[in-house]
Amino acid sequence: MRKASTELLELLNKSIARELQVSIQYIWQHVLWSGVKGFAVKEKLKEVAIEEMKHAEMIAERLNYLGGIPTTKPDPIFVGKELKEMIEQDKKDEETAISLYNKVIEVARKDGDEVTKELFRKILADEEDHHDVFSTLLEEI
Repeated sequence: MRKASTELLELLNKSIARELQVSIQYIWQHVLWSGVKGFAVKEKLKEVAIEEMKHAEMIAERLNYLGGIPTTKPDPIFVGKELKEMIEQDKKDEETAISLYNKVIEVARKDGDEVTKELFRKILADEEDHHDVFSTLLEEI
């Protein structure tokens, strides 16, 4: 087992909290939203929520391997009342993830942890895709 820096372990737990937050947030938005405009959005929210939960699992497995204990506490969850409000927040949450995951990649590189770096490069690509989805949805709402 490799020794990870405290900074990297903390960033991984912060990443898990964020992934838990959005997976719950997006699935509740999927469940609660109704209306014509939300009809097409509902399934996309569900799809992204499931991808985010898979990210949480992968990050938790990596953190556990590195000797950390994965958090079970999500960041604050925002469901919203209006579709546009929901999607605007979701877009912001993806921007937060992109920034955070770039930081994780930087610290993993500094620590010489190629596996964590590559894991987060893959997750980062998904987060950029999610950001694009929410940005595009906002154009249509």
